[in-house]
Parts: sequence; structure tokens; C-alpha cells
Amino acid sequence: MSTSSPEAVKKLLENMQTDLRSLSMECKKKFPPVKEAAESGIVKIKTIAARKTDILAALKENSSEVVQPFLMGCGTKEPKITQLCLAAIQRLMSHEVVSEAAAGNIINMLWQLMENGLEELKLLQTVLVLLTTNTVVHDEVLSKAIVLCFRLHFTKDNITNNTAAATVRQVVTVVFERMVAEDERFKGIAEQPPPVQGNTNRRSVSTLRPSAKDAYMLFQDLCQLVNADAPYWLVGMTEMTRTFGLELLESVLNDFPAVFLQHQEFSFLLKERVCPLVIKLFSPNIKFRQGAGAAAPPAPVEKPYFPICMRLLRVVSVLIKHFYSLLVTECEIFLSLLVKFLDGEKPQWLRAVAVESVHRLCVQPHLLCSFCQSYDMKQHSTKVFRDIVNALGSFIQSLFIVPNAGNAAAVSAPAGGSGSGVQGSAQGVPGTGAGGGTLTTQAAFEYRGTWIPLMTVSIQGSAKATYLEMLDKVEPPSIPEGYAMSVAFSALLDLVRGITSMIERELTTEEEAAAEFRETHPEQEWKPEPGAHLVWEEMVNASWCGLLAALSLLLDASTDEAATENILKAEMTMASLCGRLGLVTPRDAFITAICKASLPPHYALTVLSSNTSNLSSKGSHTVFTHTKRQSQADYCLFTSNPLNFQLTAKNIQCMRTLLNLAHCHGAVLGTSWQLVLATLQHLVWILGLKPAVGGALKPGRAVEGPSTVLTTAVMTDLPVISNILSRLFESSQYLDDVSLHHLINALCSLSLEAMEMAYGNNKEPSLFAVAKLLETGLVNMDRIEILWRPLTGHLLEVCQHPNSRMREWGAEALTALIKAGLSYKHNPPLAQNQRLQLLLLNPLKELSNVLHADIRQKQLECVLQILQSQGDSLGPAWPLVLGVIGAIRNDQGESLIRTAFQCLQLVVTDFLPTMPCTCLQIVVDVAGSFGLQNQELNISLTSIGLLWNISDYFFQRGEAITQELEREEEALQKQALEKGETLNRPFHPAPPFDCLWLCLYAKLGELCVDPRPAVRKSAGQTLFSTIAAHGTLLQQPTWHIVVWKVLFQLLDCVRTSSTTADKEKIESGGGNILIHHSRDTAEKQWAETWVLTLAGVARIFNTRRYLLQQLGDFFEAWEVLLNHIQSAALSKNNEVSLAALKSFQEILQIVTPVKDSDKAGDALAAMGVPPVLIDPLSASGPGRPLVRSDSLVERLTRYNGAELQAQPPGEESALEDSTLWWSAWNTWYRAGTESTRPPSGPAEKLAFIPSQPFLTALIQIFPALYQHIKANFSMDDLKKLGVILHGAVSVPISSDASPFILPSYTEATLTSLQEAVLTALDVLQKAICVGPENLQVMYPAIFEQLLLFVEFSCKPPQYGRVETKHVANAKYNQIQLFAPAEWVALNYVPFAERSLEVVVDLYHKTACHKAVINEKVLQNIIKTLRMPLGLKYACPSESTWKLAVSSLLKVLSIGLPVARQHASSGKFDTMWPELANAFEDFLFTKSSPPDNLSIQEFQQNESIDVEVVQLISTEILPFANFIPKDFVGQIMAMLNKGSIHSQAPSFTEAEIDVRMREEFSKVCFETLLQFSFSNKVSTPQEGYISRMALSVLLKRAQDVLRRYVEDERLSGRCPLPRQQVTEIIFVLKAISTLMDSLKKTLPENVDGNTWAQVIALYPTLVQCITCSSSEVSAALKEALGPFKDFMQPPISKVQNGES
Repeated sequence: MSTSSPEAVKKLLENMQTDLRSLSMECKKKFPPVKEAAESGIVKIKTIAARKTDILAALKENSSEVVQPFLMGCGTKEPKITQLCLAAIQRLMSHEVVSEAAAGNIINMLWQLMENGLEELKLLQTVLVLLTTNTVVHDEVLSKAIVLCFRLHFTKDNITNNTAAATVRQVVTVVFERMVAEDERFKGIAEQPPPVQGNTNRRSVSTLRPSAKDAYMLFQDLCQLVNADAPYWLVGMTEMTRTFGLELLESVLNDFPAVFLQHQEFSFLLKERVCPLVIKLFSPNIKFRQGAGAAAPPAPVEKPYFPICMRLLRVVSVLIKHFYSLLVTECEIFLSLLVKFLDGEKPQWLRAVAVESVHRLCVQPHLLCSFCQSYDMKQHSTKVFRDIVNALGSFIQSLFIVPNAGNAAAVSAPAGGSGSGVQGSAQGVPGTGAGGGTLTTQAAFEYRGTWIPLMTVSIQGSAKATYLEMLDKVEPPSIPEGYAMSVAFSALLDLVRGITSMIERELTTEEEAAAEFRETHPEQEWKPEPGAHLVWEEMVNASWCGLLAALSLLLDASTDEAATENILKAEMTMASLCGRLGLVTPRDAFITAICKASLPPHYALTVLSSNTSNLSSKGSHTVFTHTKRQSQADYCLFTSNPLNFQLTAKNIQCMRTLLNLAHCHGAVLGTSWQLVLATLQHLVWILGLKPAVGGALKPGRAVEGPSTVLTTAVMTDLPVISNILSRLFESSQYLDDVSLHHLINALCSLSLEAMEMAYGNNKEPSLFAVAKLLETGLVNMDRIEILWRPLTGHLLEVCQHPNSRMREWGAEALTALIKAGLSYKHNPPLAQNQRLQLLLLNPLKELSNVLHADIRQKQLECVLQILQSQGDSLGPAWPLVLGVIGAIRNDQGESLIRTAFQCLQLVVTDFLPTMPCTCLQIVVDVAGSFGLQNQELNISLTSIGLLWNISDYFFQRGEAITQELEREEEALQKQALEKGETLNRPFHPAPPFDCLWLCLYAKLGELCVDPRPAVRKSAGQTLFSTIAAHGTLLQQPTWHIVVWKVLFQLLDCVRTSSTTADKEKIESGGGNILIHHSRDTAEKQWAETWVLTLAGVARIFNTRRYLLQQLGDFFEAWEVLLNHIQSAALSKNNEVSLAALKSFQEILQIVTPVKDSDKAGDALAAMGVPPVLIDPLSASGPGRPLVRSDSLVERLTRYNGAELQAQPPGEESALEDSTLWWSAWNTWYRAGTESTRPPSGPAEKLAFIPSQPFLTALIQIFPALYQHIKANFSMDDLKKLGVILHGAVSVPISSDASPFILPSYTEATLTSLQEAVLTALDVLQKAICVGPENLQVMYPAIFEQLLLFVEFSCKPPQYGRVETKHVANAKYNQIQLFAPAEWVALNYVPFAERSLEVVVDLYHKTACHKAVINEKVLQNIIKTLRMPLGLKYACPSESTWKLAVSSLLKVLSIGLPVARQHASSGKFDTMWPELANAFEDFLFTKSSPPDNLSIQEFQQNESIDVEVVQLISTEILPFANFIPKDFVGQIMAMLNKGSIHSQAPSFTEAEIDVRMREEFSKVCFETLLQFSFSNKVSTPQEGYISRMALSVLLKRAQDVLRRYVEDERLSGRCPLPRQQVTEIIFVLKAISTLMDSLKKTLPENVDGNTWAQVIALYPTLVQCITCSSSEVSAALKEALGPFKDFMQPPISKVQNGES
């Protein structure tokens, strides 16, 4: 209920009346005046109550009168009355119904009471109520009231003293509160500026308002009192203590700072009075030195007094806290003093309160900031802030160095015994209950044997002092051990916390402002106010050294986890702050400290010593460099050293902080990443963490780790640490780009160091940096571009390191990054960001330059994985990927090549359709390079298969590829034009799709001349198959390039290689591979290639003839091809030469394009695809037959549609054709001449003799060729042909081939060569036969050639001077295969005989031809036959002479009529003697028949002789008149000779009758006789000849008979020799024959002389009758019988004396 409510007023009135009544009652007796006053008072109140509406105001007006009775009551000094009055007065006061005057009266009354020492407590209460309830008391009244309280403070009564003290404090407060209230009231009113005050009149307070004036006077007097001077205002003070005065000053300063700051007068007091006072009072503390007693100073030094000193420090704290801005200079002095008090020489308690004071400052960062601005940043000013920090640092250091003096507890604790010391030290520690003997692990610091416990002194961030609050103590208290340290430690931490959080807050605000500014003004640059930064930087620069020194020491000494944590946190926040402010040196220093603490004790010194030296000198550019001498830690990092390291829990704690720092503040680390990472690397190594997939480190003991002792605690932490490590690098994704670069650079330089270390030793290298580079790359995929180059650049270097583990990880990291980069979902996706894709793949390409196989293996495995996962989306990156696959060299092992090849196979099987067509050429090149590598034959062969597959792909997708390539080509041309360059690509003029084919062909061409035969073979087959199967796709002009640049170039290379190939025998290939003898030299292997190549080219010329003929230079190409065929044919290798002819055959089987072709079949033929090949060489790619389907027709029609329309006119093409054929004939002729020309020199072994199959093939070509050249085939050409045929037949066979070629002697067959020769001649003669007249002049030449061959039967040809052994020389049928001669001449007999048959046949057809007659063919035939006929039994083969005879008979049967016909022309004159000689040689041969000739055979042979004689009798003698006389004479002589043929001397008795050729003689004789008596004698000459012959015969018969008779007579009983008997029998038979003839002949035809001779025989015959031989007798009987026809009487007619 408020004092002004009606109820309250009513109550007040009642109470007052009650009080007055009580008073009047009490004073009734003793003090009547009082009673009266009281009663009048009652009346007064009643009156007021009755009259006035505002009762309180009326009361106040009349308060003096109302109060009067009570004042009088007090004046009675009667306790009861006084108490009652005081209570009543208080009630009035509390209702604020006391006026100023009344108040003055009350105070005066209270003063009297005080002087009388009455009711002291009530007095104080009353004063308090008076002053607090209203503001009516001012000036002297007020001062009197205050003095009253002071006086009561100094009474003898303790309670009064304390109450008074409290009241004074309250009253002082009230005074100042009134002033504050007054200021509030007048706040809105503009104040007159006060006139400037001189310093003279100290009490000139005229400008102040009443309350302010009071406050001013009060404060001024307090200063006076403390300074022990007389007060100006507080008159009546009797005594005063300094301590109380200081407390009051402090409370005023602390509670009402605004007063001093707003009013100049008060500020003036502060400056002029308070500060000098404080400084003066401090003096004893400043001068005092502990322990200076020994050298006694001259003047006695006042000892510091704890209560004063402590209160002064409190005042100073307040001054600094609130009035720093006013008292800059003074504060500088105070702070310097404070710093001095921390000095080690000062008393412990002084240091303790000083450190508490410092702590108070430390929790006020803004204040510290101001110090820094005001002092440290000003020139020529004390660096106060720095000094404070440094002092705190040195204070802490000094605690470790100086043992605590004057402290029993500390002395009792043995230094260094951290266990035993706990109990002793615990006594003085507030709040620790040390149970006796139980060891509580107390937080403490321990350093070099000094053990200092740590207490909880205050909550973080508030400086709760202990000793500064001991206002009741007079003696300095004893400070427990560790208290000062604990406070200092807290101060240090609070300082760091304060500064860092303040600056960071402001930085954040600034950053937000900047961000906002950028949003609103995107185009403008944000400019922060530079001032703030300078201050912050100065604060850090001023404090970091001291902080670092102190924190490092504490960290070293700390044994408590929480303390360690705090220290580390402080260091970390400082490092972070320095980083944010860009202060490199302090940042690095703090980080180094944490790093050192993370490593075991001995270890840290070596690793980081090399850096700290740089830190101080480098300033802002700190790079983690190693000094030249290798520090011990580096040594231990890469070798298993003997040093033992114990990794403590504290190390792990520090390490966690380090990780935390890197994790949370990575963005500000910049170059100090190097320190952090180097340390982490060492820790990783000590902990034995090994990199795992993705670069994370997992625990795994190294075989060669350091002998680190890991405690269990550490071991359990390992997984956590490895986790944090990973998270650290994962968090790199939140770093900004610059920081990320710092991190990458640091990792790179760390890695470089590790590489440096790993040189030259095989110890486990440090893979930390590489693993972490990988991890960092992986988490920053979204902005991989900015770090890709430095990252991969470095990893590429790592990949080239000689240490295998090192480079293996380098490659692992690099490939993992590339794979991750490609599979990452970039924005925009890679497909639309080709630059990024190429950037990502580029390092993969760079890896190709690394020589180490393991790295290349990794690279290729990576490519394989990329293909499997991203193959479809590589797009423009294909050239690069293919480049990697193709970067193989022969010096790389098989496994590498195999892996690379796997990649290529994958590309060819799966990805050809997805890649840009421009890359197809690269695929071809790469596939080619695998073919050319020589490490793995199978791969070479498979890659050729791939080329085939690629060609198939081109073929199937031809149109699509063409379109894409042409688009690309246009774009390129455009570019080239813009740049003014020419477009440069291989095979340029050809269209791009054709170029693709040409590249493929060129590649296969290269492979066709590979050193390995298998590769050559496979490539050759593939090349020709692709050209055959897909050549139709090429444009016509491209064929020009194919022919000249691909095919002929290939032929040239192969020819060169073949001719220069080594003839050394190749020993069987490695292992069990056997090489066939036909391939056991390089030369033979190249021969196979030559064969394949030539055949392939020829086939293309054959199948694509029509197309090729459209090219302008077909004739030149034809010539070149023929030249190749010729040189192959003349090669000294049978295989090659034979194949060359096969190819020759193939290109000659070409039909001329059909004119006006409508049908597709004709079109095919027109293009040179013969419907059937006579001897097709099977053409196949890998298992594919040559394509000859309808589709081919369609394609041909599609591609060559235009050409098919325009057929070349007939005449020209025929003409053109003939030149081609003649060119072919010339080639054939040259090849034939060269190959069949016998060796000229002496018979050397080296002479090369062509093989039979070769010669056969050569000759077999002629008929086909001849068909095309017969029109102009001249005599000269025929002669050339003859030479070749003759030469070919003459070539002997090598002895080792003979069993395969020679027929066994009994079969009279021809070799295929001989067949071919005859076929050739046959073709010719048939052509002549149907040809025009003028061709017939060639017949004789053909005869001549054949007759030459016929001679071979008796006289085999000689081949140069080669010694041959003639098989036919052996009369008997054995072939001596192993005769000494190397060469065996063929058995020419069958050939000669066949030739002879041909001659007969041909003659049969042509005997009447003019040329045959003119050229004396018949004569030549006879002349040739004369040889075998003459040799007869001496012929190599019996069949020869028999055939010769039968042939002669046949020829003569045809030829003689012709000869007779032309007798007159004389063309046959020379023939007759030749014929006569032939008969003579045959019928009377000089050779004797073989001994083993049987009688039957002899009779058969005789019958042949008889046949000849019969021919003479039928074909020659009847026509004697057309025949030259000499010839007839010769015939007669011959018949004569035959008719009386003497027997051979060797006949046995039994055979004599047979062997005499009786039948022959008989026929001869008969013929002779028949001719002799013929009446057709045309000339007397002929008759004469026959008569002559007869007379000779008869004469001879006479001689024989006579000799026989004589011999028999002489022989007596002995029988005559068989020959003689035979002879006589023959003669007798001849006589009987003659008699028969004479009987048949007309008498007039017989010459008389003949008769005379016949009759003259009779007597001789009769003489023979006596012979003893029965045979002779029988014959004689035969002979004598016919004589009876002559026995008739003679006609008696005499004429000229003769009968």
C-alpha cells in the first residue's frame, strides 16, 4: 500500500496522534513542555486533517511544527522517550512529510544524541531513513549527517562500528545516487557550457547542481582524508583510517563511473587527487625488495602494508577498468607498477594480489585492446600490453625456477616427488580434501623437478580473486603452493580466450558486412576500415612471443589432461587467429609448438629445430625446409633406428589438437600446412599407420618402423586417430581455393622430401604425403580443376621415383584420382566439358613417359578400368586414351604389352561405334604398333586379326563413317583456310574415308615386312583379304594410291628383303619348336612372304582389272607388276620362282571386258571377276572366303555405276589390250630366256638350275598368253619360243628330286614339263591350222623344233657343262639314285617318241602345204629318223627304233606321193639320197642285237625289216620312172645285198635257220627279181641295173656251190661248219626262188644272158648230190625240181649263128 493512499494517510494521522499521545503521557510528569508541545501537535494534526484536502502536503508545510514535539522528546535524553520519538520521526520521514528546515532540525538533534552517545544504532537508522527517503537534506546538513555516521564508525562498540561503516557506505552511495537522479532529471535541458576552470580554486563548484555539489564535496573530502589531510566539507571529523577511505573511494569509483566521466569537475578530481594519491601510497611496495636485508639500506624503507596495498590494487583495477580513457598516462604508470609487482623479488602475497589484479585485466579484452591502441601502438610509449603478457609469462617461468620462499607447505613438499608432495601441499589448497595417504591424482605442473599443484581458482572468463577480497585481514596471508601459478595460468588462458574471441567476433562481423556489401554493390570493391586490423595485428604481435613461451612451458610441464587441453586450445586459437589475420610468423610459431608437443620428447627437438630457426628469420614467408645436415628425426623416419621413442598420452592429445586445428582452421593455415603435415607424417610413421585404398591410413605395424613404445591408451586411440586423420583431409572440401592450394603445395613439398629420403635406400619410404594428396583430391572432385595440375604434376614425379613402393603409391594415387575424376558427376557433366575431361586424362598420357614397368602396368590397368566403366562416354578423349594404349615399346616386358593389348581388344570389340570417327585412324595405328612389337608373337598375330575386325567395321558402317569424316574434313578445311595453311593429313587428296582405308592398308603393309615370318604371313593374308573384300568401297582415284603407294611399295620392300636375306640356317626355335627344312633360313622364310605378296597383288590385279584399267597409268602399273613377276621368277628360290609364274598365270587368265554388258554376271566379268578361276589361289582372311555374293554385285554396281555406263570403245580397248599382252609376252620371254639359259662357265656347283615344276609352269603359261598375241606372232617370236622350249627341256633334275619326278624306267610316260612343251607346240600348230594362210610358213619351224626333240631319244641334250648322269645309259632298268653326279638328265625317250608321233600327225595334216614342201620337211624328218634307225639296237630304248620305223613308214606313205607329184620341181631331189641312206642304215645296221633277244622277238624284228622292203616294193619301185636313177640303183644294190645276206657268225646251230633272216632275204630277192623282170621298165637303165644285180647274184651262187663241193670233199668224214651249211642252203633256196620267178615272168622280159647263167648252174648243182647233209639234200631237191621246165627240145631256128 503506497504512502500516499487515503488509507495510508488516515493510518499516518492516527499513528501520529497515537505517538503524540504516548509522548504526552510519558512526559506528563518529568517534561511538561514536551507534553504541551505534544498536545498542541495533536490539535495541529487534527486541524490539518479537518481542513486540508491534500493532507500530506499540508503536513510537509507544517512539518517543523509537527516534528517539534518529537525533537523536544529526544532532547530529554530519556531512552524510552528518545526511542519513541525517533520511531515517530522515522515514520514521518518514511511518508516524506519532512521539510528541509525540519530535516536540519532533526540532524542537529541527532548530532546532540551522537555526542551524548545515545541510541547510536537508532541514530544511524534514522539518518539512513532520512537520506534515503527524500532529497531534502543538502550541503552542510548533509555533511553533518555524513560526519555523524563517520563518527559513529569510530566508537568503542564493535557493532556500532560495523553498522556505522555500513551506513557510511550506504550514505555515500545515496549521495551519488541522488546526483545520478538529478542528472537524469536535467538530461533533456540544454546545459550552459561551464566556464573553463583554472586549477587554482579547488572548490569552485558553482557550476554544479545541488546533489552534484554534495557528491563532489564528499568525494573531494574522502581523498583528503585518505591522504591524511583535513576535509573541506566534512567538518567535525575526528578520525579516519586509510583502509576505510580507500574502500569508500573504490566503491564510489566502481559504482558511479558515469559521474566521473560526464562531469569535468569529477574527472578533474580523479586526475588531480586520486591518481597522485594512489601513486604516493604505492611507493613502499615499489621500493621494497625481498631479501634485500643483508645490505641494509641507509634509510629505513617502509614495509609494504598488505591491507593498503591490496586496497590500492583494487582501486587501480577500478580506475583502469572505468577511467582508462581519462587517465591514459596515469594508467600507464599503474600498469607498469602492476607488472613490477609480479617481480620475483616482491613478497609472495604481493605477487599473488598483483597476479589477481592482472587476471582481472585479462578478462577484459576490450580494455586490453585499448591498452594496445594507447600504448603499444604509439611511438615512444611503453609497450604496456606486451609487458603485461610478458610479465605473466616470466611470472610463470619464475615459479618453476624459484622455490616458493616463506611458505611452509611448499618447503615441506620435496621437490620433484609428485606423489609425496600431494599430501603436504594439499593442506593450503582451498577446496581439496586430501585424505591422508590416499593418492588423489592432482592436477599439477612438473618441470625439471619442480612440482606445482594446480587449483581451481575461478570459473573461466571471470577473475574471482581470493586475496584481493581479504578486506578484513591486516597481516599478509600465507599463499598456498600453486595458487599464484593457478591464477597466472587462468589469466593466461582468459587473456588468450578474450583476445581471440573478441577479434574473431569483429572479424566475423566485418566479413558479414563485406558479404552484404558485395550483394548490394556487386561491381564495387569492399574496403574494410584499416584501423581495426592494425590494432588486432598489433595485439597479436605484441603478445604472441610471451604467450607462446608461457604456454609452451606449461604444456611441457602439464600433467593434467584438462590443463593440457586448455593450453592446447589456447595455442590452437592463437594459431587460428594469426592465420586469419595473416600473421605468418606467429601462426607458424604456435603451430610448431603444437607440433613439437605431438612428437615424443627427443624426437621433436630434431624435427622441428630446423624449422624454428627459419621461422624467426623468415617472417611472413615460412616454408618448411630442411637444413642441410640431415636431422636425426629424418634419419629415423626412413631407417629403422636404435632410438626408442615413447609416445605418451599427452603426445596423442597434442596430436588430436593438431588434427583439430588442421580440421577446423585449415583455411588459415596457408604455408604452415607444411609444419602440420610434416608432424602428422612423423606421427603416422611412429604409429605405424599404412595407407589403404583411397589414401586413408589404417593401423598396420611396419616391419621397419621405429621401435616406438606405444602404451595401451595410445593403442586404443589408434583407430580414432586414423579416423580423424581421414576426416581432416575430407574437410579439405570446405577450404577455399587458396587454402586448398596451400594444402596441396605443403603435401607436395612433404612428398618431395620423402622422395629425397627414399633415394638410394630400399627402406620403407614415407607414403603419407602421397596418400593424403590422393585423399584430398578425391574429396575435392567438385573443383578438381583448380588443383589438378599441381596434384598430378607432383604425382607424376613420384611415379618416376626409383623406390618401387614409393612410385607404386604414386601411380596408385594418380590412377585412383583419374578414375574418380571421370566417374564423378561433374556439373556440367564431362560430356559437355571436354576441356575438363582432357585435363583429367592428361596425366594418364604423361605416365607413358615413365620407364618403370610397374607404373606402366598400373597405367594400363587404369585404362582398362576406365574403358570398362566410362568407355562409352570418352568422346573427344579417345585420342589420348588410344595414345596411352599405343605407347608401347619393345623394351617393355611382355606382361605390359599384354595388358595394353587387352585394352585395345576391348576398344575394338566394344567401343568402335562410340568413338568419334576421327579416332579410327588412331585405332588402326595402335593396332599396327601392337603388330610390330616383337616381344610377344601371339599379340602381333592377334592384332593383325584386330585390324581385320576393324576393316570389317569400316565396311559395315561405311556410310555413317564417311558422313562424319566429311563433316570433320569440312570443318578442318575451313580452319586451315582461315589460318591460310594447307590441310595436312596422310594421303591427302583422297577422300577422308578412303584415307582411313589407306592408313589401314599402309599399316598392314608395314606388318607385311616384319622380321617375323608368321607376322608377315598373317599380315599379308589380311591385307589382301581386306582389299579383296572391301576394296569396292574405295573411290576410283584412291585405287591409284593403293596400287602405287601400298602394293608396289610393299612388293619393293619384300623383294629387297628377300634378295638380301640371310642364308644361314636357323637353329630350331626356342624350346621344342621344330623348323621345317623348307623354312630353316631367313631367306626361305622371306621367300614365303614374297610368294604371298606377289600372289596377293596379282590377285588384286586380276579381280579388280576393270577398275584399275580406268586409271590413267594402268599400263605403267602392269609393267611394274610384270617386272616384279619377272624378278621373282628369276629368283634363285624355287618356291618364289614357281609362285611368280602362278601369279603370272593368274593375271593372264583375264578376259577382256565384255562390251554392252547388260547382265550382272557380265558386269562382274567386266570388272575382272572371272566366273571361274582356272587355278584360284585360295584367298582368305582369318577364316573368311573371298566375298563373291550378290551384295558384291550390288556394291560394284553402286560404286561403279557411272563407269559401267561408259564402256570404252572396242577398238581402243583391243589395242590397249594387245600392248598389255605383248608386254606380258616380253616378260615371259625374258624370264624364259634367263631361266633356261645354261650356265656358261665351267661346271660349278653353285650354278642355279631351275626346278621342273617351275619350268613346267613357265611353259604352261605360253598357251594362254599365245591366245592373246597370236595375231602378231611372228617367225622371230617363234624362234624365241623354240630357244626357250629347247632350253627348258634340256634342264636336268637335281638328284634328290628325281625319284619324285622321273617315271620309273619301265613306264614310258612324259614329265609334266615335256607335256607342257608339246602342248605349247600343239597350241601353235592348231592356231596355224585355223589361222590365215600367212601363218603356215611357221610349220617348218615347228617341225624343226619337234625333230630336235626327236633326236633327244638317241642324243640327250647337254645343259651347259653340267655333268649329268643319263638314266637311260643303263641298259637295265635300275635307277642309280645315289650316283655321284648331282644332276640327273631326264629320260628323254618317251618325250622324243611323243614328239615323233606329233611329227607324224602333223605331217599327216600338212604334207601338202607349200611351206612344208619348200622347206624340205620330209627330208628333215628322214634325216632325223636316220639316227635312231641307224643305231637300231644301240638306241637307248628299243621302242625308239621301232617307233622310228613305223613313223618313217607312215610319213613315207604320205610323203612319197607328194614327192613324186613335185618331182619336177626338184624340191625333193636332196631327199632321195637321205632316204636311201636311212634304209641302208636301218636294214643293214652296224649294231648287233642283244644277247638276250628271244627267237620270237627276232622274228618280230625281222618282220619289221620285211615291212620296209615291202614298202620299197609297193611305194618306190613301181614308180621308178618318177624317181632319180641313182636312188633306184641304190635300192637295187640294197635289195641285192639283202637277198644274199651272209649269216651272223655268232649263231648257234639250233637257231641258224631263224637267225639268217631267211624271210627277209627271200623278200629282198623276190622284190629284186620282181623288179628285175618287170615289164614296166621305163628306161633301159633300170632294166640294166636289175639285170646286173641278177647276174651278180647268180655268179655268187655259182661260187658258193663250188666252194661247198670242194670243202665237203676235203673234209672227209667231218661235217662242215654250220655257217657254211646254212649258206649253201640259202643259196639253194635263192635258186629255187629265181626259178619260180623265171617261170612266172614273160619270156621276153628275161635277158638271154640271164638264162645262160641260170642253166650254167645246173652242173654245179648236180655235183652237190654227193653231200652228206640231209638239209642240203632237201634244199637241193627243191632247187633241182624247177629245172624240168627248161628241159624241152630246143627250137631249131638259127639266127645269126646263134640259137
